[in-house]
Amino acid sequence: MLKSKTFVRKTRSGGVMKIVREHYLRDDIWCGSEVCAECKQESTVLQRDACIESNLCSYPHYVIPDTNVVLHQIDVLEDPVIRNVIILQTVLQEVRHRSAPVYKRLKDMIHEKEKFFYAFTNEHHRETFIEREPGESANDRNDRAIRVAAQWYSQHLKTSESDADGLKVVLLTNDQGNKQKAEESGLLVYKCEEYIKSLIGNPELVDRLALSNDDKVLFPEHLPLSRIQAGIKSGAFVQGTFRASRDNYLEATVFVQGDGEESTEILIQGLQNLNRAVYQDVVAVQLLPQNQWVAPSSVVLQDEGAAKDDNEEEKEEDEEKAVNLKPTGKVVGIIKRNWRPFCGMLNISQIKESTRHLFTPADRRIPRIRIETRQASTLAGQRIMVAIDGWPKHSRYPNGHFVRSLGNAGEKDTEQEVLLLEHDVPHQDFSQAVLSFLPKMPWTITPEDMARREDLRNLTVCSVDPPGCTDIDDALHCRELNNGNLEVGVHIADVSHFIRPGNAMDREAANRGTTVYLCGKRIDMVPELLSSNLCSLRSNVERHL
Repeated sequence: MLKSKTFVRKTRSGGVMKIVREHYLRDDIWCGSEVCAECKQESTVLQRDACIESNLCSYPHYVIPDTNVVLHQIDVLEDPVIRNVIILQTVLQEVRHRSAPVYKRLKDMIHEKEKFFYAFTNEHHRETFIEREPGESANDRNDRAIRVAAQWYSQHLKTSESDADGLKVVLLTNDQGNKQKAEESGLLVYKCEEYIKSLIGNPELVDRLALSNDDKVLFPEHLPLSRIQAGIKSGAFVQGTFRASRDNYLEATVFVQGDGEESTEILIQGLQNLNRAVYQDVVAVQLLPQNQWVAPSSVVLQDEGAAKDDNEEEKEEDEEKAVNLKPTGKVVGIIKRNWRPFCGMLNISQIKESTRHLFTPADRRIPRIRIETRQASTLAGQRIMVAIDGWPKHSRYPNGHFVRSLGNAGEKDTEQEVLLLEHDVPHQDFSQAVLSFLPKMPWTITPEDMARREDLRNLTVCSVDPPGCTDIDDALHCRELNNGNLEVGVHIADVSHFIRPGNAMDREAANRGTTVYLCGKRIDMVPELLSSNLCSLRSNVERHL
């Protein structure tokens, strides 16, 4: 079945162009379930016995999350406990447009066989595709498309499962309006938080839930992006990169890139002027009047405030205002967040049986983060990773959730892991895609290589690497020429013979950039077969230079 839309668009030259968009609808798109006898599917993803122990859902069920649940609760969805999940095309497309990192993680889960995540192309199924109604926003239309697909799945599976207490479909949404409309349609719908808290025997999942916000106001409202862009264009605001101070949590500098290579530094002081910006965020700044400019603080000041929200004014030190004054401003909006999971340690609340605790990042430029966890006693003394969910205007600290434990603090392996993660050093094992480009062993120099390469085996070549080194890739030779001069040759292992431009190994090596050395550990830029064997210059062994 073919649907088409026709509309006209005005061109830059003032003409009118007619555009026709075609949308194909099909009847043969599989539902992906093992219980289905109607779909003529060659393979299935969703299991027949789809049971997760839950106080809310004691029966086999499939889960359909909406877009915001996927965007904000991706750490929960990645847990092995969460299985038999239907990812609608509507959700997949929205996530792709709104967050590339989350989209990649979601695609990885869909391709992982043991997760049983099924991508259903509801936008091309004749019974689940819907048109956008007049006056309906794109967001409302997508919410309705998700409800329609969930309704179709519920009816579709009933025809294959006659038992009234059999397989059901559960819609997860945190949108109250969407939830109410789903309930009115007779759908089984829960908020993500109440569903996760109902999972018996998996309390650690609750720690990974993104926290919700309250209503008390502590910080100025961030301006919308439209006003920020207009302000930058008019010169009322400037755009720059936020650099928090290591020594004073109440101070930061915003670097504004000029027309040339030079950049301007704007000083930001005080919690309200910092306005919830986090290190490396791209922010919009409004300059203060010159009579309010100040000098950088010389006081080392760490955040030792109470673990509760308050409206206390921060004490300001007296500065030598006549000297070293710098342009001073305030953050009025966030243009781009550059958050990542942070390493650090948990500060256990002094309130008995409290589940809300503060997390102190290892990097002092990152503010402390409030998380909820029921395993604080277990995490005490461990290095853990925490992700920021958001920083509401009512809260002195950003909200976040526990991601994973790295091990006991003080242990060498744990501290090395923290060091690598905090400095964004790629150190994961090489993927199968990378390893697939390694040469087959045993490897030898071929006659074709001999024909097109210069033979230097007659020279005495000496390594410049220290004794015991396993990746000898630099060497020298020196010989006297017929004219009496000395020739010095520098020999470098030819890794390019084994790595072709643009393949998976080349991209991984470019991402790593260099081999990283730690005490007793080395993180190779290329797989060990190349770095310590085929591209390592060994005595009396033929190698490419």
